[in-house]
Amino acid sequence: MNLTLKRIQHVGIPVTDLARSVAFYEQLGFENVMSSSFEFNGGQGNVAMMQSGEIIIEIYQMPDSELAEIKNRKDGHVDHVAFDVENIDEAFEQLKAAGFAILEEAPVFLPFWKNGCKYFNIKGPDGERLEYNQIL
Repeated sequence: MNLTLKRIQHVGIPVTDLARSVAFYEQLGFENVMSSSFEFNGGQGNVAMMQSGEIIIEIYQMPDSELAEIKNRKDGHVDHVAFDVENIDEAFEQLKAAGFAILEEAPVFLPFWKNGCKYFNIKGPDGERLEYNQIL
């Protein structure tokens, strides 16, 4: 397989109070460079991309129906690591052909950033989620 990863694009962390978490990361010197909302299981979630230098942390609050599970996690909240790719469709086809366990049927569009992004996830051997993402 000849798939080039440019860099770790972001680390995703679910939070239970997005405004509180944005303020926390701003105190650490991060800047909110993108805010958006998304649909999940019939509810609305919200997201903020917090950046410091070349480090981006995606903090997101799931719809109310999902918050109890997140609040009850005991072993950390890092949800996924995302790799930046130049061509999301090509990356999807390469990983699919190589037999990786892809969680989505096709790359998914989200209205994040200026022109949106597309992503998909694979699962690692211990269930960790690795996201492949292209900012459009």
